[in-house]
Amino acid sequence: MSLATIRETPGLDAYLDQLEEQLVDAVDAYPGLVAEVGAEALAAGGKRLRPLLVFLAAPPGEPPLAGGAAVELVHMATLVHDDLIDRARYRRGREAAWASHGPAAARAAGDYLFARAFAELAATGDAAAVGCLADATLALARGEALQRAQTHDPETSVESYLERCALKTGKLFEAACLLGSGGDRALGDFGLALGIAFQIADDILDCAGETIETGKIAGTDLREGTPTLPLILAAREDASVRSALAGGELDGALLRVAETGALESSRVVALDYARRARLALDGHLRREELAALTDAVVNRES
Repeated sequence: MSLATIRETPGLDAYLDQLEEQLVDAVDAYPGLVAEVGAEALAAGGKRLRPLLVFLAAPPGEPPLAGGAAVELVHMATLVHDDLIDRARYRRGREAAWASHGPAAARAAGDYLFARAFAELAATGDAAAVGCLADATLALARGEALQRAQTHDPETSVESYLERCALKTGKLFEAACLLGSGGDRALGDFGLALGIAFQIADDILDCAGETIETGKIAGTDLREGTPTLPLILAAREDASVRSALAGGELDGALLRVAETGALESSRVVALDYARRARLALDGHLRREELAALTDAVVNRES
């Protein structure tokens, strides 16, 4: 089954259409500058991967739109805040919120999107769902703090990097699966492993000289001193990469990452997490669709 076939899953088109309407309504709820900035973030698009997980994890019947909207709003909030923290001027070909509206407006808009996410879930009266998303959001904050502590540190361990991947990416994927399924722990495990595989794949693309799906310019991690798996492994083999990751000269360092074999080694780890994700799907109704999504995540080129 291909990713295109997943899009043919009965009810998915209607769900995604309704999701877009719900996202627009959620962001427009309180008109003003922060809603305007939020609307721009929404208009920038994206694959809506996390709401797709909510849909595929849900049992047949009425898919949980509130859960899908909530995880996407949290994701959008993190992008707005990440661009502000990193001073990244562009996202998906558009000027970042802080660059076009100023840092204060971007900070407030990110906070607004977080608040609107929880409002979507709170309106359902499902306290467990609110708690699930709260746990994931706390993990995001912890992951960001860990990344700041690791910046320009080529001695960052692979284990610490994978912990960061779990916190910054995996936990929101996990939450999407839990919100869709109503708390199925096996599907939560699937989402966590998938999120780690997704992040490693992004980090490989960043070093491979391609623009990744988040819209970042390739090579951003090395320039900012963020120790990703390819950079950690390459720094062990090459002094120029190690120096660049520590904040030194960048010239030629990105090419050296590929020459060390770190991209291939990192892909092996990503594929292992994809394998773990698929193992958690045993017996699930939409196992084929979720397994195909896993393959698409680790094999994508953008």
